[in-house]
Amino acid sequence: MGAGSAGALGLFLFLAVGAVALFSMVAVTTWADARRKERESYYKNDMLKKLADTPGPGATSALELMREEARLETLRTRQGLKIGGMVTMAVGVGLMIFLKALIPGEPIYLCGLLVLLIGAALYGGSYMVAEAQ
Repeated sequence: MGAGSAGALGLFLFLAVGAVALFSMVAVTTWADARRKERESYYKNDMLKKLADTPGPGATSALELMREEARLETLRTRQGLKIGGMVTMAVGVGLMIFLKALIPGEPIYLCGLLVLLIGAALYGGSYMVAEAQ
């Protein structure tokens, strides 16, 4: 075994341990985030149930709170689709420019049109989400 193969083995072990550590960290982070969201949802639903059971304006305010949260969630979804659509359209335009400069004279740059149209569909879909409510 030469010095070169020992270095390659060391590099392989370093990358293998790094990959295992990275994916382990991602798994634990995802699990912890899911648990946090579950607890938040449980406590929120418990609070809304108690508000709805109280006589008087509590039930009305609980319903108004639920409606407002649904409206805000729709607004966040719409804004996310708009931003995603604009970014995807920008990537499509950039890809078209890059391919046109890379291979002049060939219509290969039209492949960027696919990405551009996907971005346009995302952006247009944001208006359909708003109308569905």
